[in-house]
Formats: sequence, C-alpha cells, structure tokens
Amino acid sequence: MQFSENWLRTMVDPKMTSDELAHLLTMSGLEVEEVEAVAPPFSNVVVGHVREMMKHPNADRLNVCQVDVGTGTLLNIVCGAPNVRPGLKVVCAMAGAMLPPGADGKPFAIKVGQLRGVESQGMLCSAKELKLSEEGSGLLELPDDAPVGKNFRDYYALNDLKFTIKLTPNKADCLSVLGVAREVSALTGVPLNAPQCRPVAVTCDEVLPVKVSAPDLCGRFSGRVIRHLNAKATTPDWMKQRLERSGQRPVSALVDISNYVMLELGRPSHVFDLAKIHGGLDVRWGKAGETIKLLNGNTISVDEWVGVIADDKELESLAGIMGGDATAVSLDTDSIYLEAAFWHPNAIQGRARRYNFSTDAAHRFERGVDYATTVEHIERITSLILEICGTAQTLVGPVDDHVVNLPQRQPVTMRADRARKVIGVALDDAAIADIFTRLALPFTVADGVFSVTAPTYRFDIEIEEDLIEEVARVYGFENIPTVAPVAANTMIIAPENTRSPFAVRHQLADLGYQEVVNMSFVEAAWEQDFSANDAPIKLQNPIASQLSVMRSSLIGSLVANVRYNLNRKANRVRVFEIGAVYLRDASVADGPLTVAGYHQPKRVAAMAYGPVADEQWGQSSRNVDFFDVKADLEQLFAPAVARFVKAEHPALHPGRSARIEIDGKTVGYLGELHPRWMQKYDLPQAPVVFEVDAVALEQRTVPVYAEISKFPGATRDLAVVVKQSVPAQDLLDAFNAVAQENPQGKIVQAIVLFDEYRGKGLEADEKSLAFRFSLQDTQNTLQDDVVDAVMAALAKAVKQKQGARLRA
Repeated sequence: MQFSENWLRTMVDPKMTSDELAHLLTMSGLEVEEVEAVAPPFSNVVVGHVREMMKHPNADRLNVCQVDVGTGTLLNIVCGAPNVRPGLKVVCAMAGAMLPPGADGKPFAIKVGQLRGVESQGMLCSAKELKLSEEGSGLLELPDDAPVGKNFRDYYALNDLKFTIKLTPNKADCLSVLGVAREVSALTGVPLNAPQCRPVAVTCDEVLPVKVSAPDLCGRFSGRVIRHLNAKATTPDWMKQRLERSGQRPVSALVDISNYVMLELGRPSHVFDLAKIHGGLDVRWGKAGETIKLLNGNTISVDEWVGVIADDKELESLAGIMGGDATAVSLDTDSIYLEAAFWHPNAIQGRARRYNFSTDAAHRFERGVDYATTVEHIERITSLILEICGTAQTLVGPVDDHVVNLPQRQPVTMRADRARKVIGVALDDAAIADIFTRLALPFTVADGVFSVTAPTYRFDIEIEEDLIEEVARVYGFENIPTVAPVAANTMIIAPENTRSPFAVRHQLADLGYQEVVNMSFVEAAWEQDFSANDAPIKLQNPIASQLSVMRSSLIGSLVANVRYNLNRKANRVRVFEIGAVYLRDASVADGPLTVAGYHQPKRVAAMAYGPVADEQWGQSSRNVDFFDVKADLEQLFAPAVARFVKAEHPALHPGRSARIEIDGKTVGYLGELHPRWMQKYDLPQAPVVFEVDAVALEQRTVPVYAEISKFPGATRDLAVVVKQSVPAQDLLDAFNAVAQENPQGKIVQAIVLFDEYRGKGLEADEKSLAFRFSLQDTQNTLQDDVVDAVMAALAKAVKQKQGARLRA
C-alpha cells in the first residue's frame, strides 16, 4: 500500500514529524517499508508565463521566448520543445537553478549562456528533466490559473513523501488512505476528518434492470445511471498527483475517479459504458464454455467457480476482479452505469491467481471490503464525476441498491484478565475500554468481559485473540516491558565428544574458506552430472523451471559458486557450505524432524580453486592441488586420523580422488573435479572439492592424559620399492598392523611418508617410497636390538603383503 503523506494529513494530522509517523505506524503493525520523496531536490524553479515567441534566427527547431517569472523583467529563453507557445504556463528554471542529477550523477546547474548566438537566461522544463515522470516529449504544461513567479515545489506540492507500508493479510481495512487515517487517529487521539459522502441530487428516474442470481457470490449490489457526461474532461492535477504518488498511472477522468475513490475509501468500483450494455445485468456464477475479453486484453474462459456480471447478450465483467473490454469506457463515452458491490471474500479468493494475474480490486475484495457503505461510496464517486465530467445536460439517476446476503456479525468476547496475562501489562478495564473507543469498536462490558461487535469494514476480528492483539498494538508494543520468563533454569552440559556445526564453520573459516548458503533445490542436470542420480526428488511447484529437483549433493552448488566468482574476475576462490541433502530411503518414518521415505542428512562440502596462496614475494605461485585440500581436511578431523582410499565418484577425477574413512566407515569423498565437468562448466583449472558427513566432523575424541616419556626417542628411515599400482596407504596399513600386533610394536609412535622416487635404477612400473618412523619407549631406554627387530618386522610385513623390497 502506497500513499502520499500530504493526502493522509488531510484526514488526520498528528503533531509529529514524518519519521515519527513512520515509526508509529510500524510499531502498530503497519510496517513502513519505505519513505521516499515524491521529487528529487531542485531549486530556483518557478511558474513562468510565455508572453512572446519568435523563431530562432540561426536554428530551425529552436524558438526564442519572452518568459514572465514575476520579477518585473521578461527573461529571454531559447527553447526547442514542440509544445511551447505564447500564453502557456510553464515550469521555468532561472539562472542559478540546480536541477536533479543527470546521467553523470551530478546536479545540473542552469547558467546564462549562448545558444546559436542568442542569449538564454534560463530553461523551460519538462517533467522528465525534473524527474517527475518518464514523459519528456514536451514541456510540463501548467493550468492557466497557475500563479506566475510562485515556487514550483510549493505550487506542485513536491515537498511531500510517499509512504509504502507492508500490510499483513488480515489488515484489509488499511488498504486505503482512510483506513490508515483511522489507525493514526486511534493511535494518537487526533480527530479523524473523513471524506464526506453527501447525496447528489437525482435529476432522472432511469434505473438499469439488475438481478442478483448468486447470493453466495454477491451480498450487495448498488448502481446508478448517469447520462450526458464529458468523458474527455481532464483529470485535475491534484487528483493526478495523489494517484501517481500512490503508484497509479492516470488514464482518463472516469477511470481516474474510480481508482481515486478506491485508494481514498478502499472501495473498488466499476464504470460501464451504458450504451454498450444489452438489456439488464445479471450477477451470477459463470458457465462452462463462456469467454470474456478483459480490460487487460486477455480473453479467458470461465466456469461455475468464477463469478461474472452478464447482460442479456454476453459477459461484461469478471466479478470483483476486472471489467470486460466490451463495456469499457472511452473518451467517446456519453453515459455510464456506475457500480459498487460487496463480493463475498471466499467467492473472490484464488480466482485472479487462476488466470495468472492480480488486480487491486481482487486484492481488496478477497480480504473483505465494507459492505455497509456501497451507497455512500457511489454518492462520493458521483459527486467527483459531476465535478470533473459534468455538463449542463448531465442527468443523474437514483441509486438502485440490492441487498441480498450480508455477513451477520456476532459479538466477540474478550476476558480482561486473559488480555492482561497474554500482554503482560496490568491494564485496567477503563484503559481497555478507551482503546476500543479509539478504534471505533462498539462494545459492552460486564464482570471484566468485553463483548465487541466488529465494524462492517473489519474482517479480521473473529476470536478473542484478535481483540487482545488490538489492545496490545494500540497500547504500543514498545511499551510492553521485557520480563524474563519464569521457568526452571537447569544447566545442561554439552557432551565432550561432540562439537557444534558452528565450531566446524569457524575452523573452515580459519583455513581460509568462505561460507556460502545455496538453495536446496537445484538443476536436474547437476544431479545427473555430480551424483549420477537418474531419479532425483522432483518438486511439484518449483520457484523456477530450472530449479526443479532436491539436491543429493552439495558439489553442484559449489561449482556454480566458483563459476559465479570467476565470471567476476576472482581468480582465487575458497568456499564451503554446511547443509542438508535429500535422499530416498524407505526405512525413514514420519517424525518431528523427518518425512517418511526421505533421508535428510547434513553434509559439509568445500571447494578450492586457483592459487594455493595470494600472490606474494615470499612464496612462488602454484595452483591448489589434492594434497593441499587433504591437509585441510585432516586438520578438520584431528585428533581423529582419517584414512584416504583410492576410489571413484561421479563428480571427481577417476585417478585423483579418494574415499574418506573414519574407523573403517566411509564418511565422504575428496578429489579434483572430473575433466568432463571442467569442460562442460567452463572451468580453466581443476578445483579440488570434498564432501563429508557433518555428524562425522562433529564427533571428537575425548583427550586422555598420558605421561610424557622421560626416555629419548629415535628415528629410522625405510625405503621400499613396490609396483606403481600399489597405493601408499596399503603400505601404511601394513606398518600399522605390525605395530599393533607385535608386542614390541608399541614403540612405533608415528609413521610419515616423506619421499617418492621414480626413475633411474627402477623398472618402468616401479616406484620407491621412503617412510620415517618415530620410535620411543615410554618405560625404558631404547635398545638397538629391539629397534632392529621392529624395523625388520615392518620390512617383512610389506614384503609379504605388497611384494615390496628394500631399496639398495
């Protein structure tokens, strides 16, 4: 809902600033999303009068104008606008004026200058040059009664603000300036000055025959005939300004008046061209096979679920939503039928969305519009029509009011004690009664129980909690004290063997990764490419056609993040995400956090692309590789020791990927992106990615005290030659098995692979791997024979299991 502050203050004018008014509305539940000036700042711009005009001597398209700006001296101004003429009232920027910024973002200064040899002492302005409109084909023409020399900002009421408020669906009564004014009046106590709806003199007895055949569609239908109007009349500037500042585009006088009253009073109405109506009108439900061409140019089919207004020949309007093109008014319209009705909200809800459009009328009717004031509002519209479009021959018929099925409002009770308990403030009955009085809610009270009958324009008061909400918001949410809840305060100690996802996030950030948050629904192609998932979980109503399935992996989203950054010239990218993936699993049953048939585990994934470090003098540049990310992953799992086993994954390079195991259980995968996906997704280099189970990362080994040995340790190196197909991990597994099985193997404290050699002295299919063993006995000094025995056992184990031989 958007409206002009000046318009609002004509109905209620509290003694507060614009910022204070915005805060008041927001705190009462009418959230003010934006407060915007109706025009950008400019200065030294006045109303001018073109007294004389002659052709420019040196330019065919320019004119030299003598302009009166009220200073007693005519200004000589060169102008090229096509609509400039003697006698025209215009907007004149005098020398020294500062106009709104142009394309360069700088204010435009008006100076005395020469245009093709003729001095120009100012500029005549279009609406576009003042940033009042996008229309810039000619000068902004002002009415003949515009006072010459008056400051244009004051004359055009440009020192005004546009308020945009975000309404909850239940606050349909505030979908008008009058509705917002009612709220401000109730909140501040300032009297309300509502627009007057005085009856218009009836000058003929003509009535259009109307039948309401669907009482469950239309509860009240009011209308009147008005003949011999001037539809070509110009909409007054004050009305155009209010419409534009409320987000409406002026169209024609008759349409503008209907829209104006809708914004003013919240009453959508419709104006039919009387000459285009065949016979009478019938308000009924549609019939299968019927079609109607609407004002927006669409031709739609209706059925028994959609309400219509039909004449004796065809459909004329989509009830409560949009008028039909067949009876649309035009500048040639002479006579009209003016309609205002009450449509039951449940008869309008969902109908416009069915046809993939929305209208201001449907937006209001489906939430509820005052059913008691159709006649008064027709009188208001009629008075404006007569004021703007009336002629000496205009005839006004009586209001034909059909009341068939109005809502029956039952009193809603509210216990004062209950309100005090819910709100948390000791409000006495007198204070509550004052709030209901200010809100114009009729009530009675007995024994601390208020019985309230909602006004006809309030459709949001149905239960006790609705009344409690009214009391709370008028009292002021900011006035409700903050009170600590009364509850048992028990210290719950977090388990020592787990850590929170936040700790994982912090550690990844410490390692140089930046967190991203992606949508859980992704492109179907990603599921096929990165998970080999031919049957992803499909969405029934995706927010975008390409985001049609639920993800079973985080890798696709990270690839998209990297591509996004590369397209913006970021050559080094480190991103991670912690989020859920969605897998089919028939064993999962419904629960508080589960959905039957679907497993939703959390995963942690990260991707590194580009140089291993930012460019610097102390380190040569190289691209990140498998082992850089493997080191990061080992830090994440520490003190647990992860085991990396060569494996294949649909998303990863078949020779540069590994399965990650903890205690023999697979918890994730690590590797370079597959070359096929590098080419498909246009990645010049291979990013390295890992995806692991979040629960596995959150598990931590509880530290156990161990006495530091007092005895010196020793190191031994062992170089073995094996086939190139033998993974280093297999040798490490063999060494660890000996250390665990051999009684003397406890002296092996650590094993590190520190060298790999291929080349001279070895066969083409062989490689040499060198391991360093850290040895220490925590109880005794190491003896050479014990060390030699352990090393021999280690060498023997890899010889038997992997066919290794000692390197000479």
